[in-house]
Amino acid sequence: MNFDAIVIGAGQAGPSLAVRLAESGRKTAIVERKLLGGTCVNTGCIPTKTLIASARVAHVARIASDYGISVPGDVRVDMAQVKARRDAVVRQSSESLRSWLDRTLNLTVIHGHARFESAHRVRVNGQILEAPQIFLDVGGRAAVRGIEDISEVRYLDNSSVMEVDFLPEHLLIVGGSYIGLEFAQMYRRFGSRVTVIEMAPRLIGREDEDVSAEVQAILEREGVEFRLSSKCLNAARDGDGVRVGMDCEGSDEGVSGSHLLLAIGRTPNTDDLGLAVAGVATDERGFITVDDELRTNVPGIWALGEANGRGAFTHTSYNDYEIVAANLLDGERRRVSDRIPIYALFIDPPLGRVGMGEAEVRKSGRKALIAKMPMTRVGRARERGETQGFMKVLVDGETKHVLGATVLGIEGDEVIHAIANLMYARAPYTVMQRAVHVHPTVSELLPTLLGTLQPLE
Repeated sequence: MNFDAIVIGAGQAGPSLAVRLAESGRKTAIVERKLLGGTCVNTGCIPTKTLIASARVAHVARIASDYGISVPGDVRVDMAQVKARRDAVVRQSSESLRSWLDRTLNLTVIHGHARFESAHRVRVNGQILEAPQIFLDVGGRAAVRGIEDISEVRYLDNSSVMEVDFLPEHLLIVGGSYIGLEFAQMYRRFGSRVTVIEMAPRLIGREDEDVSAEVQAILEREGVEFRLSSKCLNAARDGDGVRVGMDCEGSDEGVSGSHLLLAIGRTPNTDDLGLAVAGVATDERGFITVDDELRTNVPGIWALGEANGRGAFTHTSYNDYEIVAANLLDGERRRVSDRIPIYALFIDPPLGRVGMGEAEVRKSGRKALIAKMPMTRVGRARERGETQGFMKVLVDGETKHVLGATVLGIEGDEVIHAIANLMYARAPYTVMQRAVHVHPTVSELLPTLLGTLQPLE
């Protein structure tokens, strides 16, 4: 079958791009071998944040007396009902996506595994599809590495844990970064004992040390246990459960639990696409090599989303779609390098991050200003009884432009956008410092924070 364009993968970038291509008059096919919507809709953002919402309700119910509210009896979590609610939210999203694609003219949805036969020919379900333009949005999956004998035990990953409809007695989580920490707090709030095992000496190593320390303190206050600097990990059965060893000398040091969740990174879904046959280059980790406009080394083939190694978030994947569509269909010139890094860790309270961290700024050697403020200074946080965390901002001492910011605290995942917008506007920090914000909010303290800038020493 001949098409004008083929989109392989229906994650966050693929469907929107396929619809734009079809609406432009191109005969387009979108091929998905598993679930429409990819990780975000099915095993990532939407289901995990739905679970986090349920866990927060359980947590608030337990501390209701702190607010003068009496909740009779013990707080009981029905995990089957929690899962049912999550499934309903996911189903609504996936059905909406399917309906959108099905009603788009010039667009054919094909379910099956696509593999290159040549640069512009792919085989799907035994049928050859051809197109001068091919777009790869194949995403990634949980990595399984670095743990000896892991194949000998049962374990969960971010996908299989979505099928859990019971409460693990003691959940061991290998990986002290974003995915692992969100599940750690979530299951602790549901009622499990939780131990996080991390090989590095601190959590979320890409963050500044003060962020890592405060995140750990927040979770420890809720009863999450940590085993840091854990080397030479190995796994073994322990009765009906599992034991993770963490010593290089063969001692008995380790921890046993009822269930094991691996959260140690991601692997791109590029190993079974026949990329070598098409001549598409990948790096040593398997990520597809792309230029600043997301073109591969093969003319007429683009790569978007997690598999191109230029961002592992839903929002970066969607921005990949926007870049390709703008350049290809709208006559614009947009680049990956135009975007400012921004992301969040959705523990409670959340961490919002944009731009450079303090360690990055120090390493750059530039003259800079810094301000830091505890969330105890924020009226909204005190009113809500949620004063954990802090805000921090870094400014270029010469241009007065914001270099980066951290908001670890109540509504930090929303507040961070105010700073991001200032950075995109390329406006000096004084614009925000002099702005009038609504009281009482978290954002109203941003001008106050900026008013305390001091030289970074």
